[in-house]
Amino acid sequence: MSISAAEIEIPRAEDITVKDDTLTVDLSDGRTILVPLEWFPRLVHATPEERKNWRLIGRGQGIRWEDIDEDVSVEGLLAGRPSGESQDSFKKWLNKRQESLTSHSGSRRLRGR
Repeated sequence: MSISAAEIEIPRAEDITVKDDTLTVDLSDGRTILVPLEWFPRLVHATPEERKNWRLIGRGQGIRWEDIDEDVSVEGLLAGRPSGESQDSFKKWLNKRQESLTSHSGSRRLRGR
């Protein structure tokens, strides 16, 4: 006799809100997940405008922030998994981001003269 595992359908994300310290995701099954923003360091370091620039991917299976190259899956949130990005990768991203912000602020000053 064989036993088949019941497929568990993972709800889809329908809406999200990012605040200074939390990521809130409204799901298609009526639940709302609230996780600490510190789980996703790129979101912590994002500007409010970058945090607002998200889109649902995979028919709501995940959330994408193009500006900061961050993806978060609903399955990962439900499992309680924070970002899987390595410290080394995050440091490289942060250094590149700081260099970019510094060069952009210098460009703005030159244009303002």
